[in-house]
Amino acid sequence: MKRVILILGVLVCMTAAHFVFGQTLEGLIHYETKINMHRNIPPEREQMKSMIPEFRTTKDQLFFNAGESLYKPVIEDEEEEINTGGMRMRFAMPQSETYVNTNDQMRTVAQEFMGKKYLIEDTLKMSPWKFGAETKTILGYTCKQAYFTDSVRVMINGQAQARVSEITAWYTDQIRPFLGPDRFNTLPGAVLAIDINGGERVILATKVEKRALKKTELKVPTAGTKVTQAEYQKIVAEQMEKMRGSGGMIIRN
Repeated sequence: MKRVILILGVLVCMTAAHFVFGQTLEGLIHYETKINMHRNIPPEREQMKSMIPEFRTTKDQLFFNAGESLYKPVIEDEEEEINTGGMRMRFAMPQSETYVNTNDQMRTVAQEFMGKKYLIEDTLKMSPWKFGAETKTILGYTCKQAYFTDSVRVMINGQAQARVSEITAWYTDQIRPFLGPDRFNTLPGAVLAIDINGGERVILATKVEKRALKKTELKVPTAGTKVTQAEYQKIVAEQMEKMRGSGGMIIRN
């Protein structure tokens, strides 16, 4: 199967004015995210699999116009708690909103963590996508395949370690370019599906609405303490170490 490396020269081409043919420049995409809760349980805690559900499902929405997008959760149950065998486990879904301005090439993430709100601002960075030859149909849209390998530093047992993720995306050029859920918004189309590590985390579009947006639906997040990405990662690492030292456990995805 022939695979072609995606090479994009200048990000200024991401300006929506360059993409006007046959595309929807305003609307809303509904997504469902399915997380495999058992996948990352370490071998020494194998017994936990009988205590927690294998999958957790959440819903999100992506509002967009010609040059902006806002990805945010549909608020349902914010927290789930399970008591078993004297052990209390919290499944807290952190509230997060991702705003992207392709004209200014800026990304703002409003992130809630341990009861505090943070505002993480950064330039929009291209992921090292490669194109695949396969296609599939999602919600009536013909989608092309793209993929890349991502490596991030995570805290495991108090030590920073590299964690590799294989990411596969399916995107369509029939809606709007450089649009997608979470941080997956640097492809020349709208991302309708994401698969991380073969089912560990799957994001799938369930509905596409082509309509004018209300003024309140797409707003730049402003609440929270402004931090850089590096500062936020340090805060998370320190809190995870405190949780580990106190014997508590929080499972996050």
